[in-house]
Amino acid sequence: MEVVERIAVTRAAGLAGDCRGIIPPGKSGRRQVSLLEAESWAAALAELGTDVSWFERRTNLLVAGLRLPREAGRIIAIGPSLRIETTCECDPCSRMDEIAPGLKAALLPDWRGGVLGRVIADGDIAIGDEVRIEP
Repeated sequence: MEVVERIAVTRAAGLAGDCRGIIPPGKSGRRQVSLLEAESWAAALAELGTDVSWFERRTNLLVAGLRLPREAGRIIAIGPSLRIETTCECDPCSRMDEIAPGLKAALLPDWRGGVLGRVIADGDIAIGDEVRIEP
């Protein structure tokens, strides 16, 4: 994982440099981009009484101060042009317990593990860009 200040996100490749963002022919791309709420991550860690950096979750984007949709088909707008359509919950895997014992279970309630989506409109984004849910 690499934390960057700004990045290009496209329908063709997801986040620049992330091989998971490329959608193979015949696939839906439902896992093209992953997003995690800072507040949900903090709540899970507080339950465990531990402190682990968010990027250990291996999520693409961390957002703060906004509740991400808990349903498919919603549009998350970031910056002036990036649009991501939510596809499903980002279920935590057993690797989470390798990071911190009990973390997988702590991420299960209320989509705490994050949201997956596909890029529907390209955009360059940077830390501090506005994130909003479109109606």
